[in-house]
Amino acid sequence: MKVRIGYGLGNLRPLSGDALGALAEGLERNGFDSLWLSERISGPAPDPAVALAFAAARTSKIKLGTSVSVLPGRNPALVAKEWATLDVLSGGRALPAFGLGIVHPVEQQAFGVERGDRASIFDEALPLLRRLWAENDVDHDGRWFHYEHMNVLPKPAHPLDVWLGGRAPAELRRVGRLGDGWLASFSTPDQCKAGRVVIEDAAEAAGREIDSEHFGVMALYTHGPPPDAFVQAIKTRNPDVEIDDLVALGWSDLHDLCARYIAVGFSKLVLVPLSEPADWDDELAAAATALLPLQG
Repeated sequence: MKVRIGYGLGNLRPLSGDALGALAEGLERNGFDSLWLSERISGPAPDPAVALAFAAARTSKIKLGTSVSVLPGRNPALVAKEWATLDVLSGGRALPAFGLGIVHPVEQQAFGVERGDRASIFDEALPLLRRLWAENDVDHDGRWFHYEHMNVLPKPAHPLDVWLGGRAPAELRRVGRLGDGWLASFSTPDQCKAGRVVIEDAAEAAGREIDSEHFGVMALYTHGPPPDAFVQAIKTRNPDVEIDDLVALGWSDLHDLCARYIAVGFSKLVLVPLSEPADWDDELAAAATALLPLQG
């Protein structure tokens, strides 16, 4: 199993262009695998598609992913164009990961989708994306989308793997039915292990197979007490776990947490600091020393 370690920024980091470019360059210089940007319309973090294009222009090797981007509320043809363009411009480094979107009134208004419709829209949109990336003159007449001779160019530089987020049983089964990988968030190693079983069972039932190396997780860490707002968010989203089982305190603890994720078959590790480092260059150098021996 090939372990790959990247960095995610979450939704609370309004980086300037210079800072984001320097961060992307630092990830590449230190040997990290990837950069992952989250989507939150009402948060200060940059739009992930725009910011990943900016990062692509400053680098040549790191992969560029979302953690995750919302699909319901977007036209699949426009999404296909956006991701194919990023993949071509970056030389085949795009890693799209999609989700349903969080339960938040501002976010739901922004995407204009009723909560009860999100899953149905997603299930129709994702197969359409794959067709639009691979085919010309796409015809489709569904509940949510209608295309006649739709053609999206350019095509991606390579067939795009689509990873999905989510933790609910229905979301895990969707990964098995429709996705190429799972990017878990707010999940302990034990929860990741259990979720993988659900995904692989759903994939088998659908006559599919998920690549054994397409299981990833957001590995959360801090160098001090977790912020109160984050602790409250965890209690809301994952009330059955203790913070200590989910958030690493310092490099040694983060190394141990990542080793536990690896032990249950999760080879894509996305490190997410809960607060802004005082100096990103120092942070990445220290993270490389502590964590990159796990990579490879």
